[in-house]
Amino acid sequence: MTRLFRLVLALMLSVAVMARPALAQSIVRDAETEALMLDMSRDLIIAAGLQPRNVQIVMILDGSINAFVAGGQIVYMHSGLITSADNANQVQGVIAHEIGHIEGGHVVRFSEGAKAATGIMLLSLLLGAAAIAAGAGEAGAGIFAAGQQAAMGKFLAFTRTQESSADAAAARYLNAAGVSGRGLIDFFKKLQNQEYRLGIQATDSYDRTHPLSRERVTVLTDVLKGAPAWDKPTDPAIEARFQRIKAKLKGYALDPPQVLREYPETDRSIPARYARAYAWHRSAYPEQALAEIDALLATAPHDPYFLELKGQVLLESGRPREALPALREAVQLTQFNPLIASMFGHALVATEDDGNHPEAERVLRAALAKDKDNPFAWYQLGVIYGQRGDVARAALASAERFNLEGQPRLALMSARTALAGIPQGSPDYLRAQDIEMVARTAAEQEKRR
Repeated sequence: MTRLFRLVLALMLSVAVMARPALAQSIVRDAETEALMLDMSRDLIIAAGLQPRNVQIVMILDGSINAFVAGGQIVYMHSGLITSADNANQVQGVIAHEIGHIEGGHVVRFSEGAKAATGIMLLSLLLGAAAIAAGAGEAGAGIFAAGQQAAMGKFLAFTRTQESSADAAAARYLNAAGVSGRGLIDFFKKLQNQEYRLGIQATDSYDRTHPLSRERVTVLTDVLKGAPAWDKPTDPAIEARFQRIKAKLKGYALDPPQVLREYPETDRSIPARYARAYAWHRSAYPEQALAEIDALLATAPHDPYFLELKGQVLLESGRPREALPALREAVQLTQFNPLIASMFGHALVATEDDGNHPEAERVLRAALAKDKDNPFAWYQLGVIYGQRGDVARAALASAERFNLEGQPRLALMSARTALAGIPQGSPDYLRAQDIEMVARTAAEQEKRR
């Protein structure tokens, strides 16, 4: 009986785990990528009745082709999806699908499917246990096995319904926004080809969380092909920006030799130079990287993202003072983008010139006012306070950083240090109190695990 109960418990836990999307660990923050994703998705978000300022598209460094929603109005997209897509329109189709999950409240409802499956398993456990207790061991095991199969079938049917609903919603958003649905169809065909390569030859979707790609292509083609936007081309400026981002991600994520093979030096296009600049920089060849960046700047001297990259290479090559002009201009051109401003603040601190600290503090505080969820900016601000001898505010900056990084014990220690030195009742004191309370709760929960 004990052994049977443990088996049931393990299966129930497996269902619970399936019901919780797994978040990858490495999030990629890039000003250019985030700006493009917002521009690509804005009309789709509005078509869904949502506010663009409330929807985030977060990039995860993962080579697999995947995107998901895990709560709130956030779409998580793997870098592998971007690098595998042929064009911007395919990514727009995926974004539309994920917005369908958000608008449909599917993450909240996901637990309903898990609960229904768990209920069936519990019932089969009770009936099976009763049969075993009555001496009918084989019958009890059969009841339990049938219950397990029924529970899993119900759970999978629930997830397939959600996926089909998100597909239908995506079609509505694309048509309403005047965006071609051709990319969504092409992307599902790409997934279908991948299924064939992996040897997935299922004839029906009964035992799957998603409908088969060929089923989705058939249904969506009927809905999308007759729409006025079907033959509408993607804005050439958006497509050019997408190809830059795709190359940039490859340069950042792939092994440098692979990048250099895919983008040989005979290719003088902007995406190729962009990818090679990252590959050379990651290979610790700053001069080659700077040569590619200077070639890019020759075509667009005031492109903020080319300037940002030049500043990054100089900064990370130990030349922070030389990085300042490029980063200062990039900050101005992007109307104080917080990610670029954080790098500029870092460069100012890295000059080890105390005369740059007042500007660095202003820059970092302004960056955090726009994006407070930036642990690196908090770290740099803490460095400034520490060098100034302001131990309490250095501790508060560290508390902010550790709280964002999911290190509650360090956040708690830093918050308590801050509270000991900051005037009571001040905004900084109240903020330290908030972090202390949140971190203490999280640390206690962590200790109980």
